[in-house]
Amino acid sequence: MNLLVTEIFGPTFQGEGPSTGQQAAFLRLSRCNLTCAWCDTPETWDTTRYDLSAITRRMSESEVLHEVLAIPAPLVVITGGEPLLQQDKLVWLVDMLRAHGRRTEVETNGTVAPEAGLLTAVKGWNVSPKLANSHLPYARRINPEALEVFTRSRKAVFKFVVDSADDLEEIARLEAEYGLAPIWVMPQAISSSHVVTKMREIADETLARGWNLSSRLHILLEGTGVR
Repeated sequence: MNLLVTEIFGPTFQGEGPSTGQQAAFLRLSRCNLTCAWCDTPETWDTTRYDLSAITRRMSESEVLHEVLAIPAPLVVITGGEPLLQQDKLVWLVDMLRAHGRRTEVETNGTVAPEAGLLTAVKGWNVSPKLANSHLPYARRINPEALEVFTRSRKAVFKFVVDSADDLEEIARLEAEYGLAPIWVMPQAISSSHVVTKMREIADETLARGWNLSSRLHILLEGTGVR
């Protein structure tokens, strides 16, 4: 069985969440079940702008393993798109990465529940439920059953993309309803100046609510969120 891969790259730094600044290799899988208005990786799903067949590499798990292990970084970040759309092909890969001394984090939108084998194998889950600023209906972007699985695992952090301070109240409602913790908040931005400006706007209230604040290190370093 082949994995649908958009890109494998590194070493670089993890740019978001609790592992920000750590050396990492990235495995970006293709395809997504959401269409967020501000998505910064539309090449993984947007057929109106991209020829996915031309962009996507079909790779066996062993080919992916070989290419990822060639990158000298202790952390492997599996992202997308939505990687859990291909979770049946990830258990062996994550187990082999662990056998080679790599720890694995998975970036997911939280709408697909991980199966038991993958839940056990993955070191950490960066779960990013989408807010109304994604311009998606609630029922499409929030899956209570999946969020419960992540919460019970005690391996997940919940990372929210915030467009303005107004979004923090929506995060608080989700926190109360689904028991999400710990929470990380980061700005929706496509330039380093926007990252800094928005972080300043939300910092005080984020702190007052007992949450964590994440920068977007890759944008600060590169000056843009567009690769």
